[in-house]
Amino acid sequence: MIKEEFDVVVVGSGHAGCEASLALARLGNKTMLATLNLDSIAFLACNPSIGGTAKGQLASEIDALGGEMGINTDKNILQLRMLNTGKGVAVQSLRAQVDKHGYHFSMKETLEKQKNLTIRQCEIVEILVKNNKVVGVKNSFGEEISCRAVVLATGVYMESRVIIGEWTKDQGPNGFVNSKGLSKNLQKLGFEIFRFKTGTPARVLKDSIDFDKFEEQNGDENIQSFSFLTKKQPKNICKCYLGYTNEKTHEIIRNNLHRAPMFSGMIKGVGPRYCPSIEDKVVRFADRPRHQIFLEPEDKTGSEIYVQGFSSSMPVDVQEKMYRSVEGFENVQLLRNAYAIEYDCINSLELLPTLESKRISGMFFAGQINGTSGYEEAGAQGLIAGINASRKLNNQEPFILGRDEAYIGVLIDDLVTKGTNEPYRMMTSRAEYRLLLRQDNADIRLTPIGRKLGLVTDERYKIFEKKLKLISKAQKDLDKMLSASEVRKLYEQKGESSQSINPLAREVLKRTNISIFDLKEHFNLFKNIPENILNYVQTEVKYSGYLKRQQMLIAQMRKNEQIKLPADFDYSQIKGLRIEAQQKLNKFKPLSLGQASRISGVSPADIAVLTVYISMKNKQDKLKNGDKNVREK
Repeated sequence: MIKEEFDVVVVGSGHAGCEASLALARLGNKTMLATLNLDSIAFLACNPSIGGTAKGQLASEIDALGGEMGINTDKNILQLRMLNTGKGVAVQSLRAQVDKHGYHFSMKETLEKQKNLTIRQCEIVEILVKNNKVVGVKNSFGEEISCRAVVLATGVYMESRVIIGEWTKDQGPNGFVNSKGLSKNLQKLGFEIFRFKTGTPARVLKDSIDFDKFEEQNGDENIQSFSFLTKKQPKNICKCYLGYTNEKTHEIIRNNLHRAPMFSGMIKGVGPRYCPSIEDKVVRFADRPRHQIFLEPEDKTGSEIYVQGFSSSMPVDVQEKMYRSVEGFENVQLLRNAYAIEYDCINSLELLPTLESKRISGMFFAGQINGTSGYEEAGAQGLIAGINASRKLNNQEPFILGRDEAYIGVLIDDLVTKGTNEPYRMMTSRAEYRLLLRQDNADIRLTPIGRKLGLVTDERYKIFEKKLKLISKAQKDLDKMLSASEVRKLYEQKGESSQSINPLAREVLKRTNISIFDLKEHFNLFKNIPENILNYVQTEVKYSGYLKRQQMLIAQMRKNEQIKLPADFDYSQIKGLRIEAQQKLNKFKPLSLGQASRISGVSPADIAVLTVYISMKNKQDKLKNGDKNVREK
């Protein structure tokens, strides 16, 4: 029974599904968003926060390209902070605590009002494929919905089960129904299925906490927001708190490890190494007398408090003892117990850099189904999958961001080139060019690209052009010559050597103890230029040497990316390659020499052999085609 015809069906309404469906609809495609439950749209299943180290960059990159996550975050901020301010700018990232319910409702409203987008509460159980091409989907009602492409963004719902101690139930997060059957359908289509696990801590009643025994954590004022469209600075309306576990907590955990599902063998899925449960921390870091926990509100009322750092799957009676052993939690009331959740996902090595399947045309994957963790990683993949599904349907060139262009590029390249055997989490250390990929310049890097793609609106582009003009104005002030005597006075005041003075404002700013705000105050520069613009310009000047060095490395890297490799080539023909390299290259079928160099098991020596082979083959091809210059050489 054919229900309806669409260009694309997006399966799943989490952060990946929302970005994918909005991008597709905004690019003019007739799109259907299928969700198991309308109440789970953009649901913040774990911590109601957006951003964090490297994740803040992802959220701003989504925004710069024309996505929705940053806009929706700024609408619902409870507290906003810039992390790692004591470190270099390359690792500084925004993090916002957001209103869990507000975030869901405002994203749902955005989807409902979007032209070309139809939302349907139903369960997709089968992807219909003919001649290795997507032709439609089938839901649990038996309806067949025709489409030319599908984006699978199922999150942690495929065959998921929740585990608390000896208790387990087949369901999704927060008691939502899970997806049954789709995972088996993917296996029938030839996809390799992995079993991953994640978890979440308990939610506790605010009024049962003794906050005097915790350290207050306030938000930052007058800092940038996630979306470059946001005109009014979001306000900090809630407080967060820092506390610690103790030896008593750890003793309770150690005495009950035999009842811990992750140690008893009840949990089979692989969990995230960088976000372990409290019982895992106690075992792995047995020498530590305490571990940090953070108390964070879930919504504007603040009645439900999320206890970050206290994830667990212990039985409910053990959980109560654990939590009440913490100073300040003596009388705490658990509203929702902590739990672990296992779910199915695919092997991301089966995907192209566009996030399309290598085996089935028109089938795209985004989010936790690709083995990632985190809202921001999911949203980024959803946006790229949506863009590429649209471009495929409209016979346009695929859109692929490089590792030097965005954290999104690093994320996707890691997934499709290296794969992952645990839930993948983005970190600044994964990006080779992180000084270039800062949060403050996401729009400089990506908004022109988003404009060409068709996702950046006139309003957004006008704001971007205004920013460029302000940057240009600030740069002109930096090219002014200052009074040498006044510069000397400033140096003496700031503890800088005044033996040799170059009075060019740009050179003065390069001094360690001189800030751009010192120049503004002492020399009356940068009139009517906002603080965020001055911070950006200051970073560009002070780190100019490092930035040039990274640009040189990028130039070399791009040479390798431009050397294309045939998709159907048999690498076992190259005798100089090691057997492992032959096997890996034949399995992954890299698109370029650069991508080949990043495959685990392919060494620099293998790349050297491959480079020589490609060079020789190109010369032979030119000779066959009658290239006189090559023949003469």
